[in-house]
Amino acid sequence: MAGQKSIPKETETISAMKTLVYELVVCLVDKPNEVSIQAVTNGEVTSLRVRVAPEDVGKLVGKQGRTARSLRTILSAASMTRQQRFSLDILEERSTP
Repeated sequence: MAGQKSIPKETETISAMKTLVYELVVCLVDKPNEVSIQAVTNGEVTSLRVRVAPEDVGKLVGKQGRTARSLRTILSAASMTRQQRFSLDILEERSTP
């Protein structure tokens, strides 16, 4: 089949979800160059682990977790069309003294 990519559908879906979350997170933080997202698949669920600068964690979580909850809602809605489950984890870096 000419012109078709040989990338498996699951890999394309993970890449698309990582891009979606990255684009949203970059808009929310003060240090967008420190945003990184790692995808970890465990069974049927792929966890997207987001790391940001320590001072940006609060912006990503939001008051009472509202921003994080909204990001998870968007990820969930987008993943429904791809028929694959995703979760979003916001990882907090511990500063070294």
